[in-house]
Amino acid sequence: MFDVLVQIYEAYGVDTRTAVASIVENNIYCLDIDDRAAQLAYFSVMMKACQYDKRFLRRKVQPHVYAIVESNHVDPNVVDYFCNGDAKLKEAMDAIIRELHDAKEYGSIITVSQQDWEALYARFNEIEQESIFSIYTDAALELKRMVQVAETLAQKYNVVVTNPPYMGSSGMSAKLTDFVKKNYSDSKSDLFAVFIEKCGQMAKRNGYQAMITQHAWMFLSSFEKLRTKLLSVDIVNMAHLGARAFEEIGGEVVQTTSFVIRKSHISDYKGEYCRLIEPTSQQGKEDMFLAGENRYAADQSNFSQIPGSPVAYWISTKLISNFEVNSSVAEVAEGKVGLQTGSNDLFLRFWFELERYKVTFQADKSFKWYPYNKGGSFRRWYGNNEYVLNWEDDGHEVRAYKGAFPRNTQYYFRAGLTWSDVATGLISMRQMPRGFAFDTCAPCLFAIDETTEIDLLALFNTKVAQKYMDLMSPTMHYTCGTLVNVPFIVSKESISDIVHKCISHSQSDWDSYETSWDFKRNPLICGSNLPAAYAAWKQECEDRFQQLKKNEEELNRIFIDIYGLQDELTPDVADKDVTVHRVFDSKDDVPEPMKGSNYVRTMRDEIVSLISYAVGCMFGRYSLDVDGLAYAGGEWENSKYVSFPADKDNIIPICDDEYFEDDIVGRFVKLVEVVYGADTLQENLKFIADALGGKGQPKDVIRNYFMNDFYKDHCKMYQKRPIYWLFDSGKKNGFKALIYMHRYQPDTIARIRTDYVHEQQARYRTAIADLENRIANASTSERVKLNKQLKKLNDQATEIHAYEEKIHHLADQMISIDLDDGVKKNYAIFQDVLAKIK
Repeated sequence: MFDVLVQIYEAYGVDTRTAVASIVENNIYCLDIDDRAAQLAYFSVMMKACQYDKRFLRRKVQPHVYAIVESNHVDPNVVDYFCNGDAKLKEAMDAIIRELHDAKEYGSIITVSQQDWEALYARFNEIEQESIFSIYTDAALELKRMVQVAETLAQKYNVVVTNPPYMGSSGMSAKLTDFVKKNYSDSKSDLFAVFIEKCGQMAKRNGYQAMITQHAWMFLSSFEKLRTKLLSVDIVNMAHLGARAFEEIGGEVVQTTSFVIRKSHISDYKGEYCRLIEPTSQQGKEDMFLAGENRYAADQSNFSQIPGSPVAYWISTKLISNFEVNSSVAEVAEGKVGLQTGSNDLFLRFWFELERYKVTFQADKSFKWYPYNKGGSFRRWYGNNEYVLNWEDDGHEVRAYKGAFPRNTQYYFRAGLTWSDVATGLISMRQMPRGFAFDTCAPCLFAIDETTEIDLLALFNTKVAQKYMDLMSPTMHYTCGTLVNVPFIVSKESISDIVHKCISHSQSDWDSYETSWDFKRNPLICGSNLPAAYAAWKQECEDRFQQLKKNEEELNRIFIDIYGLQDELTPDVADKDVTVHRVFDSKDDVPEPMKGSNYVRTMRDEIVSLISYAVGCMFGRYSLDVDGLAYAGGEWENSKYVSFPADKDNIIPICDDEYFEDDIVGRFVKLVEVVYGADTLQENLKFIADALGGKGQPKDVIRNYFMNDFYKDHCKMYQKRPIYWLFDSGKKNGFKALIYMHRYQPDTIARIRTDYVHEQQARYRTAIADLENRIANASTSERVKLNKQLKKLNDQATEIHAYEEKIHHLADQMISIDLDDGVKKNYAIFQDVLAKIK
């Protein structure tokens, strides 16, 4: 700023020395709440002055740079001495002392009234010149800094510039919270907004305020009253920076805008706006700005025609007219937010953690657990159905919990539409069947009838709705209040058939994977040839993807025509925005438009899902003879497992060799044989091994997968809430065995110890003795290899010995578990003998 002011003075013919002195005396005023920051600012101004005038320090000119002082501990006797019986001075000092109380807490957002500053400074000069000093003289002169701060806060300025502090209301002290509520009720949500309002107050009529702040004030409903105030003055220009405007600040959270406001109001005034949100680097934004790209001239009076008055400078006249002449979503649907549990660990579970018979999907009030909509990742039409809520006895426990807020409970279990409140990209609307409660992070729309519900579901999965959402809420939040303000125009074309097909495609995709509660069986369990089954499944996914994309593009075309936005939008849908899965043979085959999508799967992913399903069949969770869950608690029925019997004792060892009859690799190979036939067994095993990416014989690759990677994949698939638990002795692979948590019994660990750990220890002893005999009679070259094998066995024997002691301790306790407590709590009970969840 100093450099710019020098250039202005010189342009008017003022010599540099005079200009520097005038700038320091008349043009730059600075306040800071922090003493050291004020000292640094003082030093900076003085050094800049010396840059232009090397003799400046000799001129005794002092800059108006101050650390804010507060009046909390001013001695009344000192004030009386200073005022010297002058009632006007006393009145002025009393006002300053009152207004600067706790000034270090509030800083420059304090409002200070105008006083007779000349009279106050005249009294300071008088005291300085008095020949007889009082005991209060020095203290009285110290009041001068307080008066200087008060004057700086009270006077008006031609230009006010700052990068204000950012602090949400939750971070404020009690004093500061009360202060901003009382004095800045329209901007109290964040300190940066308070400063926007305060800087406007400090500017003269026709003066300017120039700031860089977070851009939230432009859009969020919590700043609507502040926007209304700002629309009464002129926004001269703005560089809307968005995220990643500064190399030092990464991520998407800090999104900024830099702007200049003039304290005037000119009818039909058009400010200039530069939209720099698309470049993802500081340099990219700078280049776009200097190139003059993405510039808009906007009449800010148009902003007030949009619900919430967002600073939507890029909006077209057609978008505005749709607000004016059409009804809004609020006239045909209600938007509601749901439950804040106060403790998700207490009241929420993934559905697969629980015994299936304890979960109802029909809103039957006799049950404990109910489907719960919690938002989730970007997914359109259907899905993200993962959680259940403890709503036993009409939510008695939740309602009694101190931190819970059960909102809009009369809407629970009704059919509707839902979406994720927080999103990093596009909005994604989904159909919510009857029977769900819903979360604050998963707001819902409840339409007046089924036809309207279909129209709304279609609208909010199109580019048209996204255009309006970007307009009214270009942040990471899609709130109910924003959605219901979108203009709603009923389609003259019948779209019901297209929408139902979109729902069907999405539901088929969702239910194809075992983390869906409507999963039937793995799609690769068919025919006699696994490669052919994989090829058919891959094509099915591709066909579904292409059909859904085609349908979404048709809906885009229909709604673009309805809303008259042909000049602004095209119906194309990007591949990465189609929310059903596509399968590729490898990551290298994924086309560029799909990279970054959450819906890309590879051949390995599909084989991993097949293996997971196979393990489920081994434990009886699934069966080749019935669709869906065969067992997840309740009564066990042997009749369900004719084609492939479930493991009898619920313990399946994972070993580096076939030590046990129920070895997991042996059982897996048997299942592959049962499903696809003996004739193609070797071909199918090779296909599985190739997909897993290992080298060597197929069985060895599969064994290595179970030993090293299966559990990581399982924990990932089940979001760190595994339903198969891995008993693991450690890094040496001395002992590993899986159990199915739904079949756990108090004696399960005792059986693991006696039937498997002890058996494995005996085998290690036999194998070690055999190797020692062979080493004694081996040649030198053989001895090296055998010694390596012996070391491995000794390490495993040592590890399993220590593990046996741990598992012995737990086995003797005969511990019972309650599956309602969830995986996290139950797994922790046995954490000393189970594999770590990563």
